[in-house]
Amino acid sequence: MRAHVLLAASAVSAAFALMGAAPALAGDVAFNIGATNNYVFRGLTQTDEKFAVQGGLDFATEGGFYAGAWASNVDFKDGTDAEIDLYGGYRTEAAGFAWDVGVIAYSYVGAPSGVSYNNYEVKVGASRAFGPATVGATLYYSPDSWGVENESLYAELTAAYTVSDKIAVSGAVGRQTFDPGSDYTTWNLGGTYALTDKLGLDLRYYDNNLKGYDDAFVVSLKAAF
Repeated sequence: MRAHVLLAASAVSAAFALMGAAPALAGDVAFNIGATNNYVFRGLTQTDEKFAVQGGLDFATEGGFYAGAWASNVDFKDGTDAEIDLYGGYRTEAAGFAWDVGVIAYSYVGAPSGVSYNNYEVKVGASRAFGPATVGATLYYSPDSWGVENESLYAELTAAYTVSDKIAVSGAVGRQTFDPGSDYTTWNLGGTYALTDKLGLDLRYYDNNLKGYDDAFVVSLKAAF
């Protein structure tokens, strides 16, 4: 776990240094906390279709740099208890697109002896707004996905549409590939309703084309401050 976290931190620090942004990092801090009936990641349940409590902390500078941490309980049926993610990167706008380049380190608490799920990914994404609609694409690359030293690439297309001040609908289609390993396609579709200016309710359907893995209808409640 330490190796992955240190590598992610080093990559983010290097990006700050290269772009000359390290000296003054004044910015905004945001917090979020939420609950869901099923934590689904890239079409697959991470909690054995059970309840999850999640929360995170985000820091963003006026210059576009950001960093954060996020955690959730998990259940892999092997004693693994929690997932802790650390991430950082840079957001900017160019050629009419919003760009996001970053690093994500995933670490897991309570994994059985001899098993390491810890890994990290590098991501590059771009999105563009067309009135109330936004479309985007993101690539995630890992040289040691799930800690077993096999490369992986996840490519995702997303779309969102703002219906009103309180309602938005969105969906995504993703393709997860492993070298070596089993590749699969996943998709989701849902909507978010703003209960207040800080509290949102999301209803979403997830599915994938892997044999033996069920689809899921997920209800999530999230507060952001």
